[in-house]
Amino acid sequence: MKEGFRQSMAWLHTWSGLLVGWILFMVFAAGTASYFRDEMTLWMKPELHAAAPARVPQAAAIDLARKTLEAKAGTSRRWFITMPTRRNPALEAGWIPAPPKGAAPDARPKRRSFGSVTIDPATGQELAKARATRGGDFFFRLHFDLHYMSALWGRWIVGFCAMFMLVAILSGIVTHKHIFKDFFTFRPGKGQRSWLDAHNVSAVLALPYHLMITYTGLVTLMFMYLPAGVQAVYHDRSEAFYADLNGGPAGTTKPSKELAPLAPLGPMVAEASRLWQGAPVGRITVTNPGHANATVNLVLQEGRDMTQDLPNLVFDGATGKLLSDPAHASGGAVQTRGVLYGLHVGRFADPFVRALFFVSGLAGCAMVATGLLMWAVKERPRHLKVRKDGSIGFGLRLVDGLNVAGIAGLLAAMPVFFWANRLVPVGGAGRADVEIAWFFGAWAVAAVSGLAFPTRWMWRLQLAVGGALFALLPVLNAATGGAGLATSLSQGLWAIAGFDLVSLLLGVLLLAAAYRLRARTAAAPRLAERTA
Repeated sequence: MKEGFRQSMAWLHTWSGLLVGWILFMVFAAGTASYFRDEMTLWMKPELHAAAPARVPQAAAIDLARKTLEAKAGTSRRWFITMPTRRNPALEAGWIPAPPKGAAPDARPKRRSFGSVTIDPATGQELAKARATRGGDFFFRLHFDLHYMSALWGRWIVGFCAMFMLVAILSGIVTHKHIFKDFFTFRPGKGQRSWLDAHNVSAVLALPYHLMITYTGLVTLMFMYLPAGVQAVYHDRSEAFYADLNGGPAGTTKPSKELAPLAPLGPMVAEASRLWQGAPVGRITVTNPGHANATVNLVLQEGRDMTQDLPNLVFDGATGKLLSDPAHASGGAVQTRGVLYGLHVGRFADPFVRALFFVSGLAGCAMVATGLLMWAVKERPRHLKVRKDGSIGFGLRLVDGLNVAGIAGLLAAMPVFFWANRLVPVGGAGRADVEIAWFFGAWAVAAVSGLAFPTRWMWRLQLAVGGALFALLPVLNAATGGAGLATSLSQGLWAIAGFDLVSLLLGVLLLAAAYRLRARTAAAPRLAERTA
């Protein structure tokens, strides 16, 4: 009975991983890259590399942002201020323009009409207009929206695959009787056994992380997957639900007819920091500035708490009086969901913990990739034994092609996105979309080539191309106006230097893998001659 149960779990593990493995590899790869999305975005805006991180009092930085907003968007109905951090040294100010004449006061503006400026917090000067790019946010959205399709459908597909992943992990634990012993076992050059060892090591190395990231990924979209509870209580009042979830009153966006000057923001920020035991403010949203019903929403800076539901305080914009209850505490369910959400995105992590998350994510990529490859390696002898002419069946050939397309093809396409960032003209229309099109175009070429020629030399070619493109990114950065490695290291621009160094390391690893495949291919004929 026990043996039968374990064998059934082995079957479940194999097929639950194989059927969605290529989507899972993309989700893991894009999600792992997203741990450093702020650093990627900064690297992809070389115009901002000159804004060296400077320690400026928040009150001074906010005063600079307010002056800029009053000059550029005095009639705007909403302002946004994002404070500088270690990962993003610039001060950012944005606004929603006032509705055009004849439009309703509460008309919803188009997203493209939002305005923004980037300010050097040390000098108050506007930095050069950074090139349009989605930056690291592209990979963050890709790993659960899938792009080029409805976000709703993308999230349902990713949730479906995440559930399969959870089943594969749990059934894999049951299948391997000596799972922790296998962690210390690796037998290179043994064919199928070597792939199994690599799969076990990459799986057990970060097993708690794999379980956590898969389960919390489902939790982040729990209200979409399980909406019945919210609908039963709130019906169609979604704004009331999210106001309760975030611990603040549902604000109004319609300005009043009575005008009133906006109270100084500095005292509000100081009061919020005092109530948060000295923790700094991260974001400020001013609704209806210059009107009597103006409100100021202050949100705690990220990295101060594990939960993704950061505390916020709401002040009366005209009087500066605190409107929300600072002692408000969310219920246990809301706090639990916030912590699980925060664990998934990792915004709380310091550089060391974020690096551990990144390495664990790479282990997850290796786990999925070796599982897909191991299935093909395991099936090949059976196909060759049945077919006397040495050919393989359509199913195995399809899996081989999808492995090249989904693994090597993606690894070759990812650096193309960063190359496009520096090669596409800065002032072109729809520039951010063009960068994304380069990524998907490169991936499509790699996928078609992999499906047409699912051979070892195609693996070598695509891994070598991806490795070369990654390894040359530091050179590209220095040659196209960014802070080169020598500059970033000497000036303490660790976000930019870290991106260059990690890109170089990834490139070397991919080139080493391509060389390893070449060496094994060259050794195969010699081995056949000796055994003949």
